[in-house]
Amino acid sequence: MCGFIATFTDKPLEKSQADASLDRLRSRGPDGEGRWQQGGVFLGHRRLAILDLDDRAAQPMVSSCGRYIIVFNGEIYNFNELRRVLEVGGENLRTTSDTEVILSLFAREGEAMLPRLKGMFAFVIWDSLEQKAFAARDPYGIKPLYVAHFPGGVALASQVKALLATGLVDCAPNMSGQVGYWMLGSVPEPHTWYRDIRCLQAGHCLWVISGRISSTNCWHDISSVWRDAAEQNVSKITEQDLSAIVRASLIEAIDRHLVSDVPIGVFLSGGIDSGVIAALMQERGASSLIGVTITYDEFSGHHEDEAPGAALLAKQYGIRHQIRRVGHKEFAADLPRILAAMDQPSIDGINTWYASKAVAELGLKVVMSGVGGDELFLGYDSFRTLPRLSATWELISMLPGVSTIAGAVAHRKARCSGEARWRHAPAWLSQGISGAWWLRRSSLAPEIAAMRVGSTVDTDFSPGLWITDMAGPLASNRTLALAQIETTCYLRNQLLRDSDWASMDHSVELRTPLVDATLLENLKPVLPHFYQYPGKKLLGYAPSNPLPKAILSRRKTGFGIPIQQWTGAKFNLQDGWQQKVITEGGWNFQG
Repeated sequence: MCGFIATFTDKPLEKSQADASLDRLRSRGPDGEGRWQQGGVFLGHRRLAILDLDDRAAQPMVSSCGRYIIVFNGEIYNFNELRRVLEVGGENLRTTSDTEVILSLFAREGEAMLPRLKGMFAFVIWDSLEQKAFAARDPYGIKPLYVAHFPGGVALASQVKALLATGLVDCAPNMSGQVGYWMLGSVPEPHTWYRDIRCLQAGHCLWVISGRISSTNCWHDISSVWRDAAEQNVSKITEQDLSAIVRASLIEAIDRHLVSDVPIGVFLSGGIDSGVIAALMQERGASSLIGVTITYDEFSGHHEDEAPGAALLAKQYGIRHQIRRVGHKEFAADLPRILAAMDQPSIDGINTWYASKAVAELGLKVVMSGVGGDELFLGYDSFRTLPRLSATWELISMLPGVSTIAGAVAHRKARCSGEARWRHAPAWLSQGISGAWWLRRSSLAPEIAAMRVGSTVDTDFSPGLWITDMAGPLASNRTLALAQIETTCYLRNQLLRDSDWASMDHSVELRTPLVDATLLENLKPVLPHFYQYPGKKLLGYAPSNPLPKAILSRRKTGFGIPIQQWTGAKFNLQDGWQQKVITEGGWNFQG
């Protein structure tokens, strides 16, 4: 896990520009810095050593033939398997790193090697013979990769702020990105806060030739899994057989994610997702496993307190347990650093930041997270309510006079609640499950969000179009379509991005075994059955020693913080917190 920047310009990058950019990436890779430059091509890297801790595995790494140079962020979990294939083919590898495996595969197969990689990754490879660069990003978009265009060239980096630090990129605003933040709490991909910086979309790759992007291709579309699952014939299957498939698939995913040359910890909340991860890690031989739990004084004795449930899990599975308490005073002291660590504005991520801080305090570099369990195993209440709402609206909206009545009710609710987005409810619900999701997840009406950035929104604003840009065409089954939306919109833009910046600010690699393209593909035949098992029952019973009944039956709670108590908020909480992030985080400008 690292951070990098790659620039392809019409003149050499100045040392001061390189210094400034790599300094922004320092927390992502405190174990070393590397640079490679030739003419207008610059590759810079900050290393967090996880696999092959020797300096021989440092980056930028040059291939044995001298033709290719790589900078890479992430982990390839099946690199040992791929390494053996290369060695059988006559390759003499110099390191035991996954970086060299990527480089050697690319030298042999070029872009065609991408489907072989199982992991989280973003990388850039320079071909010094043909004078062109190749870049790619993992299927889920766990690792970020941003692309900046400017007069004289193009640059790619692990962080938006690393690109800005070069001084090459204009800070003009991206109105769609900024309006998206105010509506959803995060900047929706492929947009960023800035006009001239975009995110390379998950599962995409590109080529850079002569200082410009020559082509961009989608090499893996995870959305196709839900679309295909919706169209397949759903055969009957016993609960025993279904559970066996889920268990086998999860064990395979856990085994992949355990590869490391340093110890691995686990975020241990009182919930099902992290509990299953911890249980399976222990079952698969993770030695001296440490579970880290964050708790807050304000939550003590309340349902939101994760510590009692986490302690129960730790006891059952023999896990060393570390409870880290956070109070208002510590939060107030840390807030400037937290906001500075955000690569783009976000309403979330603070809990993950503190959990990562606790992991770093224990001297750990790698931690497992249960993020993604709700999206995969239909854990949100909305997987029950929104498909029903969408189906009901589809039926009653055809009755005479319903649209008029619904419009009046919606306007009244908007007026009484102070939330203008309710005015749009009838129009959004007419767009099916995408409109229902937007009504639930969005915090501000589009016209109000536009006012925040001094812009305007088309009166024909369509949640469906925004969601299609992020998720692609939706599955025909409402529930599977909702899982697709939650994954490609909320999980990707909010949870995964927050996990990245929050963990990397403490030089901690956060791994997500439930966010795994191979796991998703393995579960595709049984995805339509998950709706029959609410409460993530299939997940909870996956370990050979199932989770305690108290955990399985525990009312769901978010991975939250007592932000309202800490800020003394008297405003609409999300809207007010969004404004605080902008003003105190230095984002209080359009560009």
